[in-house]
Amino acid sequence: MGAAVSATQQEMQLIIHDKENDKYYWPAVQEGVTWDLTWKGSPGKLTFNVLADETLNFHEGDEVQANFGGTNFFYGYVFIKKRSRDGIISVTAYDQIRYLKNKDIYNFVNKKASDIIQQIADDFQLKVGKEKGDMADTGYVIPKFRGANKTLMDIIQTTLDMTTENTGKLYAFFDDFGELKLKDLQDMQVDILIDAETAQDYSYTSDIDKDTYNQVKLYYDNKETGKRDVWMSKDSANIKRWGVLQLTESVNPKKAMNFAQMADTKLKLHNRVKRTLSIRGAFGDLRVRAGSMLYVDLNLGDVKITKQVIVETAKHKFENGLHTMDLTVKGDIITG
Repeated sequence: MGAAVSATQQEMQLIIHDKENDKYYWPAVQEGVTWDLTWKGSPGKLTFNVLADETLNFHEGDEVQANFGGTNFFYGYVFIKKRSRDGIISVTAYDQIRYLKNKDIYNFVNKKASDIIQQIADDFQLKVGKEKGDMADTGYVIPKFRGANKTLMDIIQTTLDMTTENTGKLYAFFDDFGELKLKDLQDMQVDILIDAETAQDYSYTSDIDKDTYNQVKLYYDNKETGKRDVWMSKDSANIKRWGVLQLTESVNPKKAMNFAQMADTKLKLHNRVKRTLSIRGAFGDLRVRAGSMLYVDLNLGDVKITKQVIVETAKHKFENGLHTMDLTVKGDIITG
């Protein structure tokens, strides 16, 4: 079981690099810095306020580095500036995943998701981590993929989802202080414990209303035979418990996939009660990001959670020298 985390007062430092004039600023940072992270599809976002003075001069696109307690945790770029009457500049900066909102057209044949990420990063001059393990080998070779006028992030996430559907493995794709990284979630484990003493508040939701299926039907209208080819996978016990909740999708056999296995994998991913736990005001730990796996020990009445869970969203808050975090955790590893 992980060790409980505790809060300590530490110093926040921001550095802004005016690229045009090659000047560096250490501005007077006002209280209330936040760092928002989402597991899938969104860049890391840093929001903060600085006090304007005669020397401070920075622009959209300039670089921002953030350090708390001696640990660098954010490297990104200014995208939004908002100046108030009292001389406060509110800034929103994003890490380089923000540039994956660009759209393009890609055709891939016999490529792994990890290879696709590397190619897109190279094409758009994005920095990728070079250390061993920074870019996980996703293993599964995608026979054919076409992304027409889609965002680069949508293309990347779709190929990762295809990999998950065929292998059952989950991945986190993120920017780590200016370097893109792809990690198997099993390598994202953080040895900390969140319990009733280390979280100010929490709420719990369970449902089968969205994205829960106990029967999967994949089909292909075969023009050569004039018949419909169908692959099915179902859980009779959960059908009896919940009624039939069916996911139906068309597939393309030209991609040479094992569709019976895909149906089984999709059933495994979706055949469960969705359990979401929101934790507010936990003692902060910069190792925790969206996609991290950590330990939770909470008694929520109808369910007791003493499990390792996946962090879906993380909001780190830095105020008055203290670091706290709001987390949303979920997954089938939360069990009742």
